[in-house]
Amino acid sequence: MADNSSSGSFKSKWGVSPSDVVYHFGTSGTSVASATAITHPLDVLKVRLQMQLGQLSMRLVKNEGVRSLYLGLMPSLIRSVVYGGLRLGLYEPSKYVCELAFESTNVFMKIASGAFSGAVATALTNPVEVLKVRLQMNTRTGSGPIRELKKISSEEGVGALWKGVGPAMARASVLTASQLATYDESKRVLTKWTSLEEGFYLHLTASTIAGTVSTIMTAPVDMVKTRLMMQRESKGIGSYKNGLHCAYQVLQTEGPRGLYKGGFAIFARLGPQTTITFIVCEKLRELAGLKAL
Repeated sequence: MADNSSSGSFKSKWGVSPSDVVYHFGTSGTSVASATAITHPLDVLKVRLQMQLGQLSMRLVKNEGVRSLYLGLMPSLIRSVVYGGLRLGLYEPSKYVCELAFESTNVFMKIASGAFSGAVATALTNPVEVLKVRLQMNTRTGSGPIRELKKISSEEGVGALWKGVGPAMARASVLTASQLATYDESKRVLTKWTSLEEGFYLHLTASTIAGTVSTIMTAPVDMVKTRLMMQRESKGIGSYKNGLHCAYQVLQTEGPRGLYKGGFAIFARLGPQTTITFIVCEKLRELAGLKAL
């Protein structure tokens, strides 16, 4: 009885119970991991495109085999569970706190909540992201996650595992804010102005809109993040002091289009990933007895 009372008190104060937090994290992490497993080959292609290795997909498969499309899959899945669970799981509690603090439910509260949850999730999982990117660019078949992790730590120091964390946090803030706020707001507008009701078709339509908007917003930051994480590994890339310096160098040498290098691969991956994530997440939330996002 004491536990139930404590749980009820916690829920009345924060709007969620401890069990809700577990369900939020679990459904969010599982949905993001599912989407990641399906779209991971496109992520490998995106990273290679951003690192200026042209004629990519056919050459990659021809030279390195189909296995190369799944380089870095294990750290990617681990990161998806933790990062996805935090990124989506923190959104609703953050939005609830913002609404209480500012007594408002407008779209800006949704954007702020998404930016906060994305930044926190990325700061905690950046080492796994660095490991994933390094493995995706590593053509040596004998190198695994543990060996690569030891190599980075011994040769570049533990601090290298947080390389690119600034742009990564900026990207995650922009991604989560644009993705979740757009999805949230699209559902509200679609249910108000169309015949769509809570269910698969509403989730599909809203997630497709969210995927398009988030791709446009995050492509430049994603490219800068990849360049920073790989600059010690790639001889063809200059030395960048920080994210702003990297973006400036790209603009100087490659023009504005350089910031959207690999943009099609980003959309081809992020679009389906966003759709799969939200559809799976909504279904898992329904099964867990949680309300829709």
